[in-house]
Order: sequence, then C-alpha cells, then structure tokens
Amino acid sequence: MEQFRWSDGPECPHCGSDAVARLTPKPTSKRPGRKGLLKSRACRKQFTVTVGTIFEDSHIPLHKWLLAIHLLCPSKKGFSAHELHRTLGVTYKSAWFLAHRIRYAMTQPPLSDRLDGVVEADETYVGGKSRKGTGPHKRGRGTLKTPVVSFVERNGRVQSFVVERVTGKNLRQMLREHVAQTAVIMSDGYQLHNPMKDGYAGFETVNHSAGEYARNGAHINTVEVHFALIKQAAYRTHNHWSKPHLHRYLAERDFVWNTRALSDGRRTVLVIQDGVGKRSFLRRPHAPLN
Repeated sequence: MEQFRWSDGPECPHCGSDAVARLTPKPTSKRPGRKGLLKSRACRKQFTVTVGTIFEDSHIPLHKWLLAIHLLCPSKKGFSAHELHRTLGVTYKSAWFLAHRIRYAMTQPPLSDRLDGVVEADETYVGGKSRKGTGPHKRGRGTLKTPVVSFVERNGRVQSFVVERVTGKNLRQMLREHVAQTAVIMSDGYQLHNPMKDGYAGFETVNHSAGEYARNGAHINTVEVHFALIKQAAYRTHNHWSKPHLHRYLAERDFVWNTRALSDGRRTVLVIQDGVGKRSFLRRPHAPLN
C-alpha cells in the first residue's frame, strides 16, 4: 500500500514533508502499536498509509478492502452490497458503505482533453416508477425515472451524467464542456438533439422510430451497449438504485468501461491510487464545537 501511494518514499499527509520516521514499539512495551505507524519530523503528527484516503477511519481490515476492490473492478454487471456482505463476512451496512467509498474512488476528474473523433450521444432513464396512468411497463420519457446522458467515443472513453431534465439547452452545454469541436456527433432523431449539431465537424442521426439503426457508419449502438450494461447492473444485480446515489453507480460503470483494456490487478492499483485525497462520510461530520 505504501509503495502504491508513495513511490518515492512516505510523505506526511498533514504537512507534506518527506522527513518521516517509522515508529516501532519497544520490546518491553505492553502496547503493540499500530502496524505501519509513521511520524512526521516536521509537524510531529502520526499517521499511516490510510490517512487521507477512502480507507481512513475504517475498522474493516485492509485485506478485505483490497478483495472488495478486486471484486468490483472487473464486474461488468456490478457487484451488490449483499454479495460483498456474504463474501467478506461483514455486516450489510459496512459492505454498502465500503462499496460506495470504492465507487467514490472510481469517480474520474474532468477529462484533461475532451472527447473527440466519432462521439455518440444519447440519454436513457433509470430507476423510479411510471407516472400515474401510463401503465406499469412504461419506459423512457414521460416517467418518474431519472434521466442519464452519456457521451461515448467510438473505441474510446465514456462520460455519463445525471440530469434533472433533458433539454436541448443542457445537452448543448454538456457537449461544449466535454466534447471537442472537431468531433462528429452521432445521435438518434429526437428533436431535442438538434441543437447539438451546431459548432461541430459533423452531425449524423438515425431514425429509430422508422426502424433505422445504422446507415453508412452512422449509428449509436456503442452508447446503447453502455446503457444496456448500466441497466443490467441496476435491475439484475442491484435491483434498485436510489437517485441520491445514482452518480456513484454511474461512476463505477464508466470506470469499468474506460479501463476495459487494463488487467484486473492494474485496475485495483488504479482505484487505490485514485482513492488518495477522497474521503466519504456516511453522514456529514459535525461542525467543530466553539
């Protein structure tokens, strides 16, 4: 763990100093001390490799954390908290919180370079129930489900977003932020997608309502595959995703898609490294007492 986090040697997470001493208990001491305990010579504070990471202040052993990360990373259809609870031998509440901390570590920062090439754009609807009177099997628009918008590069990366409502204005804004102007946009024939064509190298649509799904390289089958994997995880593995946590599940699905060329071991290391500086609380910490 220390090698993954500090390739050039330990650094204090409190002051950033690399003047660090490793503390070992005296042979005569009755207190064994924590494993891997370090102390900064500059600020004199003690710490371990877990401080300032998703592992901080957790009573779950590190080997169970690593197994949980290894189980979530290669799972195309997700890995539920109930499965983690049974596999790791921890309570369901601990497994649920542990899984969300890992998903938080999987959350990718804004891309340094925007999506480019052929980019497929579409939206889907996840969770929730149908509006009253629309029938129990109503799908898509006109339901109480949560809209999810995804942009997928052909043979490349994906970015997914939870939105309150799909409009031409917010679709255009998201495209400007995350897709390069040199990209060719692929979409379906939905009228709200028309504003996406301005300012890009090309814009192609396929008319699904007329039974057209591909035409001379124009299709949105890649983003539809991504949506299919999202919904298999939502409805078959987890059974339900609540709206407040939907962005975490999408971050997991995007991470698995974007790292599909990596080995499972490399993915695990990547999550450990990305978990530095990310701390997730089950509840907001109390304000300091005056």
